[in-house]
Amino acid sequence: MQLFGKPLDLPTADEALPGRPDPLLTADRHAVNGAPLKGPWPGRKSVVFALGCFWGAERMFWKMDGVEVTAVGYVGGHTPNPTYREVCSGRTGHTEGVLVVYDPAKVSFETLVKTFFEGHDPTQGMRQGNDVGTQYRSAIFAETEEERQAAEAIKAAFEPKLKAKGYGPITTTIEPAAPFYYAEAEHQQYLHKVPNGYCGLGGTGVSCPVGTGATA
Repeated sequence: MQLFGKPLDLPTADEALPGRPDPLLTADRHAVNGAPLKGPWPGRKSVVFALGCFWGAERMFWKMDGVEVTAVGYVGGHTPNPTYREVCSGRTGHTEGVLVVYDPAKVSFETLVKTFFEGHDPTQGMRQGNDVGTQYRSAIFAETEEERQAAEAIKAAFEPKLKAKGYGPITTTIEPAAPFYYAEAEHQQYLHKVPNGYCGLGGTGVSCPVGTGATA
């Protein structure tokens, strides 16, 4: 299936582009706070969210209290170390993701998931607004089974709220953690470098019914 010339079906591993063995060159440090983009980060947790164009999605999370590092990249596909152009072709299986590293004493996993669901329209399938393609699909890549269950519970609680406002079912997938391939340097913290740059995200205006307190 295609829309506006973009494939809307994920490729199989056999159909995917071959990629390359070596990581792409990327930035060493966060352009906003100077933190190292790659770990380890002792005492911190991480999760990867995909919610449309990663430029605006990353900015949403780096502004949150308790979030210490964000980075954009490609996740959930088959092609090792893909380029932006390859991901946009729809032939790698990846979606545009944001790696979020946070202090669990200051912000809870549930609060991050609430921000994720409220920050975009999670009912649109292989698109987000005018951005069409498999790389814009909505997904959460949970690090633990406990996080997966928490995300599933929040999704289940949020869906009837959306349906009451006329939206369809949530298409967000909640998946185990997958290899995260850092995107090229120019994409890291893009909207800090280009403040008036493109951001295609728009929430539904529906509040996700989750508390906002940090975990004990």
